Amino acid sequence: MSTAERPPVDGLDYEQARDELTEVVRALEVGGLSLDESVALWERGEALARRCEEQLAGARDRVEKVLGATDTPES
Repeated sequence: MSTAERPPVDGLDYEQARDELTEVVRALEVGGLSLDESVALWERGEALARRCEEQLAGARDRVEKVLGATDTPES
C-alpha cells in the first residue's frame, strides 16, 4: 500500500501507528525502493513516530492526573 493510500496519521491510535511504524522501518531496512519512495516512507515514519509520542504523552498525563488525585490528603 502506498503512503497516499494509507489513512491519515492523526486518525490512528497508538497501536495502529506503532504497527505501521514497524512496517515502515522494515521496508526501509529491506531497501529496493526508489529514492522518492524511500523519502515518502521516511516522512510517513517520522509522522508515525510523532503520533506515537503524542499518544504516550497523553497517556502519561492522564496517569499523572489520576495519581495526583489519589495522592491528595483527605480533609
